[in-house]
Amino acid sequence: MRIHIATDHAGLEFSTQLQHHLAEAGHEVVDHGPVEYDALDDYPAFCIRAAQATIADQRAGVEALGVVFGGSGNGEQIAANKVEGIRAALVWSIATAELAREHNDANVIAIGARQHTFDEVAGFIDRFIATPFSNEVRHVRRIGQIADFELSGSLLPDPRA
Repeated sequence: MRIHIATDHAGLEFSTQLQHHLAEAGHEVVDHGPVEYDALDDYPAFCIRAAQATIADQRAGVEALGVVFGGSGNGEQIAANKVEGIRAALVWSIATAELAREHNDANVIAIGARQHTFDEVAGFIDRFIATPFSNEVRHVRRIGQIADFELSGSLLPDPRA
């Protein structure tokens, strides 16, 4: 599988370690992050490029997922979610990694590099990659509603109206 990675300075060491970990597991890793440490760098462009590449690959039929991380993972998740078709999930446990894939068909995982050890992060990402989408009707329906809003602004009728 192709894995697109992006980080800022807070996750640069994790990124290097993670790229080796994923390559050893047989994945093709594409790095969209910084090439050197800069405490003042800005993560949005790195994360958006990783998200754009992830969705472009998926739309072209290439099996791909994305990984974005920084200090908390929050800003990185927000940036990735600005890309049409991306469902980036903030993950902080094995359970949230599984649910992001099973229920939300997340195609990008966001993690706080300052919140976890490398072994924890590698475990979250490995589980995220290994977990398939459930294809349950309710989850497919909900993801479709999110996509409809993203494309046209349409929502289901307000039950209070």
